[in-house]
Amino acid sequence: MKKGEVLSRLEKTGVVAVVREQTELQALKAAQAVVAGGILGLEITFSVPDAASVITQLKKMYPLSSGVVIGAGTVLDATTARLAIIAGAEFIVSPSFNLETAQICNLYQVPYLPGCMTITEMQQALMSGAEIVKLFPANNFEPELIKSVKAPLPQINIMPTGGINLDNLLNWKKAGALLVGVGGNLFQGVAENNYVKVTKTATAYSEKWQQA
Repeated sequence: MKKGEVLSRLEKTGVVAVVREQTELQALKAAQAVVAGGILGLEITFSVPDAASVITQLKKMYPLSSGVVIGAGTVLDATTARLAIIAGAEFIVSPSFNLETAQICNLYQVPYLPGCMTITEMQQALMSGAEIVKLFPANNFEPELIKSVKAPLPQINIMPTGGINLDNLLNWKKAGALLVGVGGNLFQGVAENNYVKVTKTATAYSEKWQQA
């Protein structure tokens, strides 16, 4: 699939679920639960045991026609990025910018979403081919930051991640976020094996994002 098509599908998801569970089975069930609730963006972090296997299994569960976009998160280096891409990851997310990771993603024409906090980091990411920058950790900032960043960098697309919840979700969207990454707040219930709760929470996020 072409890089532009993945970016377009990613933008349509609006909300990306950051799956960071303790076991491979929990990660698979958590991912299925949020998809059932209407969230079609999945970021499987490489802190999950056998994350590459989780990505491969999810790719089989959700074909292109499902609208689900599956990527890898907590990718710290180019080696891990390549492993994720071979497993089927359609996009790569890092907590910080890494040039070698950007280069391997460009080689395979896979979108790279590096974590950035400053204008300098964001400019560096853009120069290295990143079409979307992850503002991380977003709970260190107010949504108005996006407007400030877009003054000198109007072409930038930002995905706030960290501290995004149902109370501030629309504030980030109205401020100009292209999409958001949601983690812990979305997966309360996994530890108790209550995936129905996860689905209900995912539905609330999905419906709220569509409001604005």
